[in-house]
Amino acid sequence: MRIISWNCQGAFRKKVDLVLNYNPDIIVVQECECEDNLKFNKKPNDFFWYGNNIHKGIGVFSYSDYKFELLEIFNPVYRYIIPIHVTGYGHSFILFAIWAMGNKENWEARYIGQIWLAINYYTSLLNNSVILIGDFNSNKIWDYKDRVGNHSSVVSLLEENNIHSVYHKHLNHEQGKEINPTFFLQRNQKKSYHIDYCFVSNDFYDSFQNIEIGKYENWITFSDHLPLIIDFNL
Repeated sequence: MRIISWNCQGAFRKKVDLVLNYNPDIIVVQECECEDNLKFNKKPNDFFWYGNNIHKGIGVFSYSDYKFELLEIFNPVYRYIIPIHVTGYGHSFILFAIWAMGNKENWEARYIGQIWLAINYYTSLLNNSVILIGDFNSNKIWDYKDRVGNHSSVVSLLEENNIHSVYHKHLNHEQGKEINPTFFLQRNQKKSYHIDYCFVSNDFYDSFQNIEIGKYENWITFSDHLPLIIDFNL
């Protein structure tokens, strides 16, 4: 299974072929327009979209036999951490599609704070086969900022549930000391950060094959984020 996550910075309908060139089974797209605004030459076999803005939400696409179903436990208060039941090829798992948002009502619950609150709310799901993937808008280097739960707290809680970042575990990189950025502020190569992640349960890591981060020169024309491309041998 190949899963790709990319914050496309809008207008995914014009950029989808860039991702399809990598033959994904599942695509998680942040800042994706709603279904009514998507016009693809190659339609997905299944599709889920959620958002408060028809031009920028989070979309999940299946270009394989995987099917999606939003879990009833979903709570829209946590923006956007979307728990989806994925089935196909004789197995199933829970996919948390993530685009961590700000919070005007509670400043300390913005971005990684949203994820902290969400994984505590969804804690009963964490003992399943799970993937948490997307734009976390976070890094350990910002732990000093006031949050209801900082980046390190989220990583620790996930690790307590045997869920780990494939990038950090595979490459043996420490949180906050990544050498491969995923985001370029104002598309400036000198303002780079690692803020996109894929965390998986142990059973997924046992079948993990490879993680690739897109190259700056190939993607920066289209977005300020680079895609994560992760392969599992299921």
